[in-house]
Amino acid sequence: MASYLSRLGAFSARHRFLVFVVWSLMLALGIVGTVTGMKFSDGGFSLSSTESGRALEVMQAKFPATATDDTKGTLQLVLTAPSGQRITSAANKKLVAAATANAAKVDHVGSVSDPFAKDRPSVSADGTTAVATVTLTGLTDDVDTEPIYEKVVAVAGQARDAGLSAEVGGTIGDQTPGQSPAEGIGAMIAFVILIITFGSLIAAGANMLGALLGLATGLLGVFALSAWHPIGSTTPTLAGMIGLAVGIDYGLFILARFRTELREGRTVEEAVARSIGTAGSAVVFAGATVIIALVGLAVVRIPFITEMGIAAAVTVATTVLMALTFLPALMRSMGYRVLSRRERRGLRNGVPLQKQVAKRGQRRSFLSGWIRTVVKAPLPIAVVAIAGLLFLAMPTFSLKTALSTPGGEDPASTQRAAYNVIADKFGAGSQSALIVLVQGTDVAGRIDQVTSMIKSVGDVAAVNPAGVSTDGTTAMLQVVPNSGPIDDATRDLVRDIRDHAGEVPGVTIAVTGSTAVDIDTNDMLSRALVIYLVLVVSLSLVLLIILFRSLLVPLVGTIGFLLSLGTAFGVTVKVFQDGWADSLIPAPSGNPILSLLPILIVGILFGLAMDYQVFLVSRMHEAHARGMSPADAIVDGFKRTAVVVVAAAAIMIAVFAGFATAVSPFVAAIGFALSVGVLADAFIVRMIIVPAVLKLLGHAAWWMPRRLDRLLPNIDAEGRALEAADQPAPQHTDNDLLTSAGMR
Repeated sequence: MASYLSRLGAFSARHRFLVFVVWSLMLALGIVGTVTGMKFSDGGFSLSSTESGRALEVMQAKFPATATDDTKGTLQLVLTAPSGQRITSAANKKLVAAATANAAKVDHVGSVSDPFAKDRPSVSADGTTAVATVTLTGLTDDVDTEPIYEKVVAVAGQARDAGLSAEVGGTIGDQTPGQSPAEGIGAMIAFVILIITFGSLIAAGANMLGALLGLATGLLGVFALSAWHPIGSTTPTLAGMIGLAVGIDYGLFILARFRTELREGRTVEEAVARSIGTAGSAVVFAGATVIIALVGLAVVRIPFITEMGIAAAVTVATTVLMALTFLPALMRSMGYRVLSRRERRGLRNGVPLQKQVAKRGQRRSFLSGWIRTVVKAPLPIAVVAIAGLLFLAMPTFSLKTALSTPGGEDPASTQRAAYNVIADKFGAGSQSALIVLVQGTDVAGRIDQVTSMIKSVGDVAAVNPAGVSTDGTTAMLQVVPNSGPIDDATRDLVRDIRDHAGEVPGVTIAVTGSTAVDIDTNDMLSRALVIYLVLVVSLSLVLLIILFRSLLVPLVGTIGFLLSLGTAFGVTVKVFQDGWADSLIPAPSGNPILSLLPILIVGILFGLAMDYQVFLVSRMHEAHARGMSPADAIVDGFKRTAVVVVAAAAIMIAVFAGFATAVSPFVAAIGFALSVGVLADAFIVRMIIVPAVLKLLGHAAWWMPRRLDRLLPNIDAEGRALEAADQPAPQHTDNDLLTSAGMR
């Protein structure tokens, strides 16, 4: 593979203008395809494989009035009398009437219910709170719903001025908060880190340009293909994050190797070919590993998750292609300008690069001292590091996920306040009613039996008949739980009703409604996470065994990934679920973690962990294959690539930390979790635990059964075929890439 990639790199460098034209055309085609054909699916999460999803389709078919109308919406005007008074007093009734009248004057308000209506009253049992439902119509895509919502909130403010307590429940339109400017600052910090790492604005710009080109081309390709297969609005999320992450990593690794080859005395053309043959081989392997893992999301059999995985895999594949073709062309165009200004000045003064490298190599760097300390005392250092990560991972066992947060994401919002008032005054389950569908030939005669069965399972506040279909084959019951929508008791109630459904003969019973759909979706995502994690761990072991020709090295690397993942989950639970850093994080906290987040974290963090593992350990493997002792191979490999791993991790932490400052809890949580995960994986797992454990294992770390060794394919990620093809130049370290004392 190394020889083939070397030839590919040389071809791209020789025909660089053709490569630039081809990539420009690909980008242009993606833009045209996106502008003219991009389509997003309207259905959101398609979960027809769940009972609640199938029952929901039946309900909408049998009871057309229940079908969702995107042009309509509802809000709740929650009005509470002053302390010691009843909302039903004559004076307070006038205040309620004035509030509902003012709400009716708001644009797009079709009707406002009377909470005191005799046929459908909406007054709490203690007589202190009334709820008026505000129905809005004409909410088409071109209507800005935010001013409408603010006017209804203003009506609540007027009611407060009149003496009532007033809140507005529910949402209309897209209430997703905007992004934080700090996200852009994170990207700028990443660029600054590249400049510091390379000591060259040109090299840093090339790295960032390549990453953005690969990301943009991949995403635009996904958007263009949506003309034939519409995608969900969440599909690009995983592709965007992991595409940017691996794009920067791959470019950094190849450019670092290119600069090293130049310093070893090779011409620009030779340096390009060898950097693609060596570092490019590692990039192909790391990229293939991530792509297989992303496509493997299909095993969870959730359509929108599969869609996200395929879109991300396409983006990663495009990024790998960029690194193997566009970067060589760019490196050939930059030539020696990719080196630092100090090195170019030395060349102009007649000082060969080899001499400059040798002079700097005599200095003792921080990272050299780091690895020598780890190798001298591997056991206590490994124990402390592993214990620390296990401690941070402990809160993972209290992780609680939900598809949505009852009352909205912001605990301080009027929406959450309204939700809490209704839950307190009308019952915790009053806003999370379950819908039970009864189907059969004589459903009307079975309703009483079904009602009795439901009440017998417990945790039921009320069961109310909600109608029979026009053909008489389907009845609908509204079941109000005693508990809230994300409480375990409500989940148990759904399961109990399903378990006892067979007790009523002659009919089939299904549970649906938004609460049941959320429960089923959350359960499916939880099961999918376990399946996907097993897949990723198995894949990691197999591929790393093939790459490193070892059993124990892959095992250590995979266990290290699990430690990093557990740390990311554990710290995120304490910060976002338990609210430990509420004053430091702009996004609201104290809510369950969104169900989708753990799978995204596994996918993205796995991709980055594989990068760091392959980049760092492949050089150790190369040194050991050249005959070095295990301890010397660890030190040699670490010194060559630690700088690249440090820079790549620092960049990712900066980018993800920018997302962590967003006001959207989902975006902030995923950015924060990835920042913590990368910090743990790069600096603790790969740079402390892995070297320490490999030192303890000694020669056993690289042991491989001969029979298995013969069966496995040979992946030449270190470019040994290139070394055999010509006389190798003197060896130097990748730490020579540092031009700033702050990074040495």
